[in-house]
Amino acid sequence: MDFTDTAAILLFIGLCWFWWDSLKVRERAIKLASHACQGAQVQLLDSTVTLKKIRFARKPNSHIALLRFYEFEFSSTGTERRKGLVVVLGMAQQYFSMDLPQSRTITMERDV
Repeated sequence: MDFTDTAAILLFIGLCWFWWDSLKVRERAIKLASHACQGAQVQLLDSTVTLKKIRFARKPNSHIALLRFYEFEFSSTGTERRKGLVVVLGMAQQYFSMDLPQSRTITMERDV
């Protein structure tokens, strides 16, 4: 096996890890959004979140991890759509925000 084969195998393994890790973090973001919607007595629309941005960031223990920004939509009446945001660093929630009706906004920092 030469260097090109080894590099291709390592790239494939890295992509598989990234895909698997992304699925786990997306499930975590869905659970966070769903739990917050239940608490606010609103409906999470489409039961999903959408990845909007991804970048590297430093964890409190100085390790570098992926910081992922997910948007979701919810409704209090079933007719209008409002937006929410979940930011996850590694597997930990870093920021959460919901644009609730009547100018109420829920914003939480760090995992609770």
